[in-house]
Amino acid sequence: MKTIFIKFAEFQKKHFVLLTFPFDFELKEMVKTLAAADWEPALKAWTIPYSDAVIPNLLSIFEGKVWLDYSGFKKVKIEAKPKGLPALGAELALEIQKFTDWMRNRRYSESTIKNYSQGVGLFFRFMGNRNPELITNEDLELFQKEYIIRNGYSASFQSGVINAVKLFFSNRLKRKLELELIERPKQPRILPHVLPKEEVKLILQAHQNIKHRAMLSLIYACGLRRGELLNLKLIDIDSHRGMVRINQGKGAKDRMVPISEKVLELLREYYRYEKPGVYLFEGQHRGEKYNERSLQQVLKQALEKTKIKKPVTLHWLRHSYATHLLENGTDLRYIQELLGHNSSKTTEIYTHVSQKSLQKIRSPFDDL
Repeated sequence: MKTIFIKFAEFQKKHFVLLTFPFDFELKEMVKTLAAADWEPALKAWTIPYSDAVIPNLLSIFEGKVWLDYSGFKKVKIEAKPKGLPALGAELALEIQKFTDWMRNRRYSESTIKNYSQGVGLFFRFMGNRNPELITNEDLELFQKEYIIRNGYSASFQSGVINAVKLFFSNRLKRKLELELIERPKQPRILPHVLPKEEVKLILQAHQNIKHRAMLSLIYACGLRRGELLNLKLIDIDSHRGMVRINQGKGAKDRMVPISEKVLELLREYYRYEKPGVYLFEGQHRGEKYNERSLQQVLKQALEKTKIKKPVTLHWLRHSYATHLLENGTDLRYIQELLGHNSSKTTEIYTHVSQKSLQKIRSPFDDL
């Protein structure tokens, strides 16, 4: 599979993501379709304005088509005052702080609090610190058109900012916004990628290193998200009941997931060899969580060893777990609980990639 290399660069006092690859007409045409993509001769690379959402956005666009190598990508913190926008006014900063305190009191996650506060601040800076009482729906439409769309931000980023603004105006009560008329952008329906069991087995057995095998195996065996795996502590493994406790997963929810005896044996072998102190999988220092980027490298090395050319991500293992459960006859309601989904609609997407259901459909070509 063709590869695009992704790096970060600061050029002419602006932050960019660089896309480089050996000349290939097909790849060039694909990159040209990206919003805000531009060829920069001085850098000999295609450039996209940097944002926190740029890597997930690129992964969703190129998934299954191109391998994206972002091992050399260094994520940076965008300066608090993007060029062209004024600093946040003192009165609005105080209002946003009160909004932040309200969210924290309501036990919103810290990541949501940060994203919503920054999103509201960004909106008001675009509006030139206008009094919230004078803001209308047309102002929000203008912000989306002239800032979000023009700068090539993703639909998920756009939706997040809209959610933040709606919640702020709903909470602070100083508004001309008609909240019920504000609509989120249409989200593309992206089907999950699923690996056949044969390829999953190859990936999980690729490493000789017991720690690496245990990490990848547990993600697939329990359908864990990357962060959920890295946050696991030794006390979360209940070997007597054959259960794993997931603490404060996505949506700040706890859940219990069954774990097979086969995986428990692998974990026991790993423990005898590594003897972690606090977290189930620790980094170089005892009591310290394993690094996310290092975990991604573990998967990448497994793919290199197995010669699998698909651009597999850690989340593919979770998707494969859910789909294989469905194909084995597990009820969707149980799969929803195991995955920690709020809505059954989220879980139902696996019915669109399940071989068990799709292979029953007879093609009319066979009747010719």
